[in-house]
Amino acid sequence: MIVNRGRGLWIIVRETSTPLIIFAAWDFIVVILYQIYHQEWMEQPALPVSLMGSALALFLGMRNNAAYARWWEGRSLWGSVTNNCRSFARQAASLLEGRPDLARAMAAYPYLLRSALSGLNEGPDPQRLLTPHMFERVMARRNKPNALLYEIGLEVAREVAEKKIDGAVHGTVDRILSDLANSQGGLERIKNTPLPIQYSTIPLFVTHVFCIVLPLSAVQTLGWITPLGSSLVGFLFQALDKSGRDLQEPFRPSVHALPMLTMSRTIEIDLLQAIGEKVGPPIEPVNDVQP
Repeated sequence: MIVNRGRGLWIIVRETSTPLIIFAAWDFIVVILYQIYHQEWMEQPALPVSLMGSALALFLGMRNNAAYARWWEGRSLWGSVTNNCRSFARQAASLLEGRPDLARAMAAYPYLLRSALSGLNEGPDPQRLLTPHMFERVMARRNKPNALLYEIGLEVAREVAEKKIDGAVHGTVDRILSDLANSQGGLERIKNTPLPIQYSTIPLFVTHVFCIVLPLSAVQTLGWITPLGSSLVGFLFQALDKSGRDLQEPFRPSVHALPMLTMSRTIEIDLLQAIGEKVGPPIEPVNDVQP
């Protein structure tokens, strides 16, 4: 996730530079053909292009709102994961009378969840935090974060049975695990249910068509400065389209994705400090991007 606004603007310009250069070259071709060779067929009326631009802006706004809703829901569900991980560590320490291994296991959960959502490798963190037997059992499953919740639940049940802890305590801890499973289910729903393909293909196609016909209606009014005006308007629509396409995939590895690694590290620090273990520093932004 980009954390510097100036850097974010530069990234958007860089990501849209290729189509903008192509359309700027087309703008110069239109100006030269109209101003020097007097190609009258280029004198297109401005009203159809204006209507097309208005419709495109409305459609991009609707798509971007839907994309941002997906991004924000993903962030809200990660906030629920953070809160429930902290609550579980507190309950393990107070109600289950210790069990630091359970707190460490819960600290590994967000790393496995991040890997499942992004498709990236789990890295060394789960093996570092889990006991060898639990790590082996979890890594043998297809849905590793869910398998870890299952293993933690079994350990909680054994602890309750051995120490004859009141069933209400068990219910409190189990409710936290259920809330984590619900949050994970919501995140998986976002990942496995993308926006309709029309939201991805139609805005991109219409934006390109609009940038092609725009100088044809502007050249008779703007003359030689048509490339400047057309490029500015084209950049606005290209940036809107690119922003929506980035937001609709909140877990895909990119500079626009949710900072899942940073949130996982924050959860680990909170949980391990609670049981008195030394932890390293939090993850800092790299080139103004929070991983």
